[in-house]
Amino acid sequence: MHTQRIVASRVFKTVHNRIAVFRAERGLSRRQLAEAVDVNPQTIGYLERGDYKPSLELALKVAGVFNVPVELIFSLTPFEAIASSLRRIGVEQ
Repeated sequence: MHTQRIVASRVFKTVHNRIAVFRAERGLSRRQLAEAVDVNPQTIGYLERGDYKPSLELALKVAGVFNVPVELIFSLTPFEAIASSLRRIGVEQ
């Protein structure tokens, strides 16, 4: 079982996120989101670019600001492109 944990940590080096999408949809600046979750605005930029992995606490706070489950914003695997999702469910662009 210990080997599985080591392998998983090597596979998932990036935490993917949709912070910028949610911010744009809600009209929030990085500064406004940062103030809401009590971090520096630069931290939000690092998160959005994937330069920084959020702590569990920070991920939950970000999800709480948008009032959505944390897995809608953060994922260990890349998110499907929004255009692809819309095509898959039959929404015209």
